[in-house]
Amino acid sequence: MTMFLTNSTEDHLAKVITSLGSEDFSHNLYDWLGRCFEIDNCTIIAFYQTGKPELFFSHSRERKVHERIESDYLSGAYQLDPFYNLHMRNAPESFYRLRDCAPDHFYRHEYVAQYYGRTTLVDEACYHVRPTKRISVQICLGRDRSSQRAFSVRDLKSAQNLSSIVCSLAKKHWGNLRATGKSSDDSVVQILRKRLEKEKGIALSLRQCEVALLILRGHSTISIGLMLEISPQTVKVFRKQLYRKCSISSQAELFALITPLLVD
Repeated sequence: MTMFLTNSTEDHLAKVITSLGSEDFSHNLYDWLGRCFEIDNCTIIAFYQTGKPELFFSHSRERKVHERIESDYLSGAYQLDPFYNLHMRNAPESFYRLRDCAPDHFYRHEYVAQYYGRTTLVDEACYHVRPTKRISVQICLGRDRSSQRAFSVRDLKSAQNLSSIVCSLAKKHWGNLRATGKSSDDSVVQILRKRLEKEKGIALSLRQCEVALLILRGHSTISIGLMLEISPQTVKVFRKQLYRKCSISSQAELFALITPLLVD
């Protein structure tokens, strides 16, 4: 009897389902998604309410994509990532493209220049899943310099069509994750403010600290005003005040001062 070996997307989906609850799940999920649409890299991360995020899986053709993920991203830079903001604001489970959920000045700010740009990522999207209360798992899929192409409209449509399946599988696999404590931007600002005063001798007000964090996340003056419900002119005043207190004159200097204090 002749046997035929198949390599269809359905076969790979079957492997994903079979491996639920096992160590092979993440790799099989990546294999299946890579046969549904073209991806250069994959990163699966869990965000908790308190403490450092957890890296579950990473794979890339280009070494630089994950070269600094442990030393920089997971140790604190993740707090400036638009995808992390999905977790913080309890965004609905879905498929999100980075450029669609990033702040208006994200691609101009120091996080991109100092970290994100060095990963060589050209385009990135993620399945944002909430398997249990206070926990998010993000299955991030990217295009980097190995292909030098952004996701096509067809790719994004294929990925979006799979969203309910991917989210359901991820919730089933990571449904036993648990988190304690409560985290919010308020607590991040409070911690940052205390560290600035203790380690640098700089006493910022809560509002000045909020503005500093939003600047580093890539928000423009107008965007910060909308988020804090204050006028753009008031934002400029707070920005001028915090720059004076920190004895700095540029966003690059603000980034160099603040990011080491975001380390968990």
